[in-house]
Amino acid sequence: MDSRSWHCHNQIRNTAKSDMKTKLRFILRAGLVLGFGFYLGGCTSAGLKEYQGKPFQDSRYQGGPQKIPGRVQCACYDLGGEGVAYHNQDAKNHGSGELNPANGTYLNEFRMKEGISTSYTKFHDAIDNNPYNLVVPPEGQLYVGWTVPGEWFNLTVAVEHSGMYSIDLLYTSNRGGTISLDRNGKPLVSSINIISTRTDKDPLAWRQWHHWNIMTNIAEVELPKGLSVLTLHVLTEGNMNLAYLDFKPKNK
Repeated sequence: MDSRSWHCHNQIRNTAKSDMKTKLRFILRAGLVLGFGFYLGGCTSAGLKEYQGKPFQDSRYQGGPQKIPGRVQCACYDLGGEGVAYHNQDAKNHGSGELNPANGTYLNEFRMKEGISTSYTKFHDAIDNNPYNLVVPPEGQLYVGWTVPGEWFNLTVAVEHSGMYSIDLLYTSNRGGTISLDRNGKPLVSSINIISTRTDKDPLAWRQWHHWNIMTNIAEVELPKGLSVLTLHVLTEGNMNLAYLDFKPKNK
């Protein structure tokens, strides 16, 4: 993967290896266990009484909870599996290892054994750098795709400062629809209308899933300082590719 390719660590901007940040990471993880050992799931699974998921990490990203303010990457949803960290219609990742053949590369095999379908933006054959984009996404940007109503995934975040935040969304949508956000199992934003990026001007039917856009200020939310578990629900329509939620502090 070249230097332009995206991975979950890009929002952290070079994980520091100093003793101080190592200690901070340890404290955050310890706080997650203490603070969410009895988290009642934003997950809708019946009978789930304590949250057993944990922040995503892999060989490239070991930064702990995703940071707010900043871009919260959807493909870096929590570890924990079906019914804990996410709910998906089936157990097959239709992007990594299927659409993108398992070939030993990080992007093609990203989380390929999990149920959430993930893929990444490609800048060849005018796939994700096509002329029908409303914005040009980063090359190699990972995203959650093949979405269906009723699916959800959790994102553990660390909020630097309490306050009001606006949210932007990098996404594609074949037919519009709605999503929602929970925080610690309680509604944060009950319904967010997603604008369709479909256009009849594109002669290629398959590329209707690759018209990228940023919806700005899709919601304004109040977040406390510290750790939270956000849950993104796909409510209606599906057929969205969800790349990241960009949390920006509101000016007082």
